[in-house]
Amino acid sequence: MPPTNGAPAPNGAPIGAANGATNASPLQSKGHRDLLDVIDRLRSQGLSRFVDLPQIIVCGDQSSGKSSALEAISGMSFPTKDNLCTRFATELVLRRTPTTGIDISICPGAERTEDEKAKLRACTYTGTLEKLDLGRVVDDAKSVMGLNGSNKVFSSDILRVEISGPSQPHLTMVDLPGLFLAGNKDQSEQDAALVETLVLSYMKNPRTIILAVVSAKSDFALQQVTRHARAQDPQGSRTLGLITKPDTLDQGSDSERFYIELAQNKDVQFRLGWHALRNRTYAERDGPTAARDAAEADFFSKGIWKSLKPSQLGVAALRILRQLPSVLDDVTAGINECRHTLDKLGTARATLAEQRRYLLKVSAKFSEVVRAAVDGVYTDAFFRTSKDRRLRAVMQNTLSDFARDMRMKGHARTIHDGPVPRNNDDCNVRPISRALYIKQVKELMMESRGRELPGTYNPLIVSELFSKQCKPWKGMVRSLLERSFHSTSRTIESALRHVADGETTESLLSLVVNPALENIKKGLRSKADELLEPHTSGHPITYNHYLTDNVQKAQTQRIRRNMEQRLKTFFSSDKIPTGVANHKFDMHSLLDDLASNTEPDMDTYSCSMAVDTMEAYYKVALKTLVDAVSTLAIERCLLQKLPSILSPDIVCELSDEEVERVAAESAESVAEREQAAEKLAVLENAMAELQRLRTHGGKAEDVSAL
Repeated sequence: MPPTNGAPAPNGAPIGAANGATNASPLQSKGHRDLLDVIDRLRSQGLSRFVDLPQIIVCGDQSSGKSSALEAISGMSFPTKDNLCTRFATELVLRRTPTTGIDISICPGAERTEDEKAKLRACTYTGTLEKLDLGRVVDDAKSVMGLNGSNKVFSSDILRVEISGPSQPHLTMVDLPGLFLAGNKDQSEQDAALVETLVLSYMKNPRTIILAVVSAKSDFALQQVTRHARAQDPQGSRTLGLITKPDTLDQGSDSERFYIELAQNKDVQFRLGWHALRNRTYAERDGPTAARDAAEADFFSKGIWKSLKPSQLGVAALRILRQLPSVLDDVTAGINECRHTLDKLGTARATLAEQRRYLLKVSAKFSEVVRAAVDGVYTDAFFRTSKDRRLRAVMQNTLSDFARDMRMKGHARTIHDGPVPRNNDDCNVRPISRALYIKQVKELMMESRGRELPGTYNPLIVSELFSKQCKPWKGMVRSLLERSFHSTSRTIESALRHVADGETTESLLSLVVNPALENIKKGLRSKADELLEPHTSGHPITYNHYLTDNVQKAQTQRIRRNMEQRLKTFFSSDKIPTGVANHKFDMHSLLDDLASNTEPDMDTYSCSMAVDTMEAYYKVALKTLVDAVSTLAIERCLLQKLPSILSPDIVCELSDEEVERVAAESAESVAEREQAAEKLAVLENAMAELQRLRTHGGKAEDVSAL
């Protein structure tokens, strides 16, 4: 902002142009000053553009003594009239510079029109600290903001008072309007809501130290500030309670005892604790700072207040910067982000050689990441943000689900030896009794008779039965391919965006990657059709001995069930009677009954054999297909081809025109690199400063939060 040496306020006078005096602030110990010096250097290097640095807000209810407390802390003479309340936020910005000076300006609120914003920004004052009258500044600012009339009581505009000098700490303190609930003729309930919104907007900033001012002159239960502070800072890690006007309490009263316990952190607890300040009385309002400090020291040297620790009493002992919020984590995160951005953007690439070199670097990193995804080695940072990027795990789970679904739902009919269950959870698989199914097979066999002998069957009948039973396979395999390819494409695009900048990624996707994926998709579908074709249109072929094993097991189980039923019928019981060894019965009758377990209908017998063979072959073929699709289609035709879709060889084959179209930098990429490089330099320097302070600087209490 250019110096204007007193831009006129609406009343014709420059803002704050009057004589005044200030006093040095007793803010810091040596450790605190070292910490503030670091923050000063970080600000001067531009860190505040990228990371929030600490500020202190002074907040409380109306007439709680906020402005008096701020004056005592900062050494600046804030207006403290009994009937005066703060109408807008005042930022007191202290800056350490070789020369002494002051800049005063107004930051317009967001609701202002452009004309109003221009008018407010034009009202500035640049001059010397000796001529500053902060009371006059506040009055002039009220007039400029339009707060002297009756239509507007509070403003979201901000008065910014920036004081610079060689002895100033590098710090921002904010005086906020006081909270209130009930309206009156001077301020409405809508004004109360406006003030609350303004105060909370400052409290929410994680870099804000909340100085919660509580007046001992008022009932604590009626004061809002601690409730808001605990809501915005639940752990109390950045809130310091400040008790003002303790001299208004009657000695020995319950109220005095309550505020003593409050100061001892026994009621509302803050990690930074509580502190007590004695404000100026009305008679002392114009006295020097030394007299104010002497009166305060005398008050705290007597009575019950002596029971508190000296570090909790008076402005001289106030150390509000003991635990500045951490900035180290933010700096570390910013450094990692910048390095990743620069790594994706690569070095400047104005020439064709630089562009091709960048693409070779991208392709090598891309192939490395994709190979890791395929091999299931998830050590790269790429795999930490999303589990969906872990392609091998995704495909393993997908194929396991496919195998289970094929076992449970791959058959068109479920053949039951006994009664058909009434409840069928899967409507895609129709249950049928074995007797009814054999009856249908018999009808089909009649239509397909060849030269087979009675009691045997045409081998092609098994082929036809199997073809109908495996009908769901084609749809289930296609569904598997779609899910697998979708997961693969998502991982491939994420990997490319991880290693290349946005524009290069889009160009590579359209020119190289997506066409390659489409070719892989076609090959995958072709291989799946090839694997399905023998099952859907050919005749059954297998040399797996499990075929005969399955047939024999099915027949053995059926014979066993029939014999068990005949034995139960023969003995007219569920088991052989006790003492049967001594019981005489017709052994020949039992043997004849068991031997008569034959099927007299040769056609029914042959149909039963055909069904047994079809079911046995189905089990063998299902396992064969699941393994073939997993290994020959998904593994060989999809996963193993992924690392090579953007290999360095592919990049070398690109024409010069294609390389330039893909890798040439836009103005946006150049600007992004410059911004990231600038930010990285600032953050790395800030990291060195913070680490040096932590290792060699000040006391632990001064730097522990860094």
